[in-house]
Amino acid sequence: MGDGFLNKAYRTRDPEAIRTLYDEWADTYEAEIAANGYVTPDRCAKALAKYAKDQAAPVLDFGCGTGLSGLALALAGFKVIDGVDLSPEMIDQAREKNVYRDLATIAPGGKLRHQPGRYGAITAIGVIGAGAAPATVFDMLMQGLGRGGLLVCSLNDHAIADRVNEARINEWTDCGAARLLFREHGDHLPGIDLGACVYVIEKA
Repeated sequence: MGDGFLNKAYRTRDPEAIRTLYDEWADTYEAEIAANGYVTPDRCAKALAKYAKDQAAPVLDFGCGTGLSGLALALAGFKVIDGVDLSPEMIDQAREKNVYRDLATIAPGGKLRHQPGRYGAITAIGVIGAGAAPATVFDMLMQGLGRGGLLVCSLNDHAIADRVNEARINEWTDCGAARLLFREHGDHLPGIDLGACVYVIEKA
């Protein structure tokens, strides 16, 4: 993998440094991850499609990046997709995909602007973990759903190794505030032998 942006991303912790890194990475992001066989957006979109009751209901793609996740959602049959990301440069790349109804930037640590229930589903694909968002973002995303809303998210092997990340999911499901509908480990970036778990969680 050398010392490309992918390697730097997993080492970066400061929120502002993360935003700067993704701004600088935007032009070459897709080429670098494609070279490593990135498959998580497709896995997440297919998992969500399996459980979504209405694919015409709006979906919020949180941490949309260059729009690969939105493209995967559109190919899986979702009709109305909004995206937010902390990197303006990534948002510019996502806009070129022509799959989003609306795109907006969000500050590191910023809050969701919509009322709970506005979206039938929220996605957080490759968002939580080292070099990205902290586990507390999971709480914010779940709070942004209405009853019966779905969250699809992924944790790569680095994120799973930090037990606080999966523990956040377990806190919601163990107390009955949410139900785990789907959990599957599989490829994430097979080019660097990195896997990920995909989860579909329903808010009770």
